[in-house]
Parts: sequence; structure tokens; C-alpha cells
Amino acid sequence: MPTTRAGLAFRSGGSGDSLLLLLHGLGATGAVWNRLLPLVEASWPGSWAVPDLRGHGASVAEPPYGYAVHAADVALLAAEAGAARVTVLGHSFGGVVGAVLAGGWYGVEVERVVAVGVKIDWTDDEVARARALAVRPRQLFPTAAEAADRHLRLAGLTGLVAPDDPVALAGVREVDGGFTPALDPRAFGAVGPSVEEVLSRAVAPLRLAAGAGDPMAGPDAMRRVDPDAVLLEGAGHNAHWETPDAVWALL
Repeated sequence: MPTTRAGLAFRSGGSGDSLLLLLHGLGATGAVWNRLLPLVEASWPGSWAVPDLRGHGASVAEPPYGYAVHAADVALLAAEAGAARVTVLGHSFGGVVGAVLAGGWYGVEVERVVAVGVKIDWTDDEVARARALAVRPRQLFPTAAEAADRHLRLAGLTGLVAPDDPVALAGVREVDGGFTPALDPRAFGAVGPSVEEVLSRAVAPLRLAAGAGDPMAGPDAMRRVDPDAVLLEGAGHNAHWETPDAVWALL
């Protein structure tokens, strides 16, 4: 069962002051790491934590939702866990949050960041669509399955996870009158700042990777930031779910 600290719901395990943070993407929850967690538990030589980011899953749903706020949230989580060193494995939006945390501004020593499936190039139209989502009201559904289906679409997991899977249901909340995706739509308001600029400010070693079939994270864009960026065969945007062994090998 998740623990809640400083407004963030998270799962944790292991021991020691070397902390691994697994940070999910925009619209998802920490449950998307379920297929990789057995590898963490078997071989990570320290402690680990898997939070739901602010506005997602069971965590607090209070703006602002910018990258820096998310980084401050997980920095507090690391500090309260007594971590002397932090390694970040982040997917998509979570990878950007990890890079911000590695910028040296949060009093947390970040040893390295591995960011998988980060979308670097955004068109004006894509930014506008994300900001339009941020002002839409929550959708209410009569059944948990329908709300879970919507959650999967918001998280980019449609076709990979069934609506009745615990991973899907982790993104659903029961409210008066029905069910709704747990995601606070205002979280999409974080989209806009230059991702390439944000990534370039990381002072800790940063490794970028993406599934070879990821339509959101092309090799040319990644290699502008990380010349040694890695393509993972047999995976699309959710490489941590599709090929967890290959993602874990990056660490």
C-alpha cells in the first residue's frame, strides 16, 4: 500500500542512503513501473521510491504544476527519506522532472538521470492543445472501467494495459455520482518551456533513451542533448512497460 508524505503518495522499499526515484510520465501514475519493479527489488543496491507526481494518482491535486514544483516535491521526498545520493529513472515528463532535480538547486545530490521517452520538440499547436486540456473540467463516468479507459488514453497506455488492470485502476477515483480519472487536468499546464533547455541545465550525468518505435522521441532530437542517446529495439513510447529489461540495463 502506498505511503503519503508531503502530499505525495508513494511506494518504497530497499534500504540504505542511495535512493532510486522512479518518476512516471504526464497523465500516468507510479503503477506504470510495476513491470520493472521486480528488477529493482532484485538488484538495486539501496533504497527506492515510486511516487505519484502532484496532480496524479493518489497524490495531492493542487497547482502549480510546473517542472520545478514537481522537482521540489520529489526533493523533499528524498530528503525525508534520508537519501545522501539520488539516481533518477524517469519516463517522458518524469525524465524532465529528473533533469530539473539534477540542476543543483534543490539541495539533493543527484548522481545520474536516465530519461526514457522524453519528447523534446514541441510545435506551437501541440503546446496549445496541452494547454486546452489544462482548462477542461474533469470528466465523470458511470463506471470505473470507463474512467480507467479514459485514464489509459490520457497516459498513452491504450492497447498496452487493460481497463480492468490494477495499473489502469490506479488512475481512477470514485467521486459522488460516479468515477473520474485521478489526473488533475490542470497538470497539462506544465507544458510549454523548452524541454531541450531544461535538459541541458542538468549538472549530473544525463542519459537519454527511447524506444526505436517511439513517435515522440526521435534520435536526432535526443542526440542534440546526449550524443550517446540509446534506442531500444522492440519498444515504443512506453519502453519501461514494453521492454523493462532493456530499460533497467541502462542503469
